[in-house]
Amino acid sequence: MAAQSSLKILVLHGPNLNLLGSREPEIYGRETLKTIDAQLKTIAKQFKVSLTCKQSNHEGVLIDLIQQAPKQFAGLLINLGAFTHTSLALADALSAVALPYVEVHLSNIFSREALRHDSLTAVNSVGFVAGFASNSYPLGLRGLIDYLKAPNRK
Repeated sequence: MAAQSSLKILVLHGPNLNLLGSREPEIYGRETLKTIDAQLKTIAKQFKVSLTCKQSNHEGVLIDLIQQAPKQFAGLLINLGAFTHTSLALADALSAVALPYVEVHLSNIFSREALRHDSLTAVNSVGFVAGFASNSYPLGLRGLIDYLKAPNRK
């Protein structure tokens, strides 16, 4: 049996991401969340990292997962969907736990409606990736892994 990785990352998907593949494919693409999670797990395995993926449409559930994360995880990869632009509560939870995290978005939020241009949740992130469709996730994961494995990180 292979040795289990000590580096564990939690992936959090926010509201409506369970509808990927069928929801506005011209904006979000045709890949399903299941496919994205499988790709992330393949990358994690290559880098000898343990990955757990969760999705919720409920702000409180996401807050609970963030608050519980430091007991088990070294970092977070997050796509909080529309909560990105509206949830001070999620931003506060991310700040409170002080875990390194990378925020990802499938679409380029800066080329969309003005109300999507601000991210309340990215303020304390170690990185931000947007606009590369489902490729945003692997880019964000690789960046987070590099950050977490860096010997002299902040």
